[in-house]
Amino acid sequence: MLSDMRAVDGALYAAVAATPTPTLDRGFRRLSHTADHSKISFAVAAALALVPGRPRMAAVVGVGAIGVASATANLLGKRLVRRRRPDREAARVTVDRHVPMPLSASFPSGHTASAVAFATAVGVVFPPAAVPLGILASAVGYSRVHTGVHYPGDVAAGAVLGLTSGVAALSVASAAPQWRRFRTA
Repeated sequence: MLSDMRAVDGALYAAVAATPTPTLDRGFRRLSHTADHSKISFAVAAALALVPGRPRMAAVVGVGAIGVASATANLLGKRLVRRRRPDREAARVTVDRHVPMPLSASFPSGHTASAVAFATAVGVVFPPAAVPLGILASAVGYSRVHTGVHYPGDVAAGAVLGLTSGVAALSVASAAPQWRRFRTA
């Protein structure tokens, strides 16, 4: 069964690589690069932190979720699984899509884990942000496959890890005494 899943993962990667999308290539390349080190999420968190009440609490919980997701993906997941990065050249991923190939292992996608964790935590605390951040997190995940640095399975695992990290951050925050005043705000 594992070999079948790898085959499907490789076939999906190859299909994305083989599909010409010149109008999308630049945008997904920029998005993937801009999502490095959770820069987009931190910028959104900074903007939310300027507004008292739920938006500020959402920013705090969202940044905590990024920390959980990033640590779990990079310090645990990548070291345990050690999956090799895809071979962009063999798959013929067009150079217009390329971002620098990370040196870390491929599984799970840390970009996706952090983006989904942030979207999950912020979306629960501040619901008006849920849909836009969910779309953004999905786009970040797809951009990692589009640019050739992750297999779709890496992104799917990153999304599951991100969801779990977001829920964990929400659980910790809900136990804090400061949380009570924000639940009713």
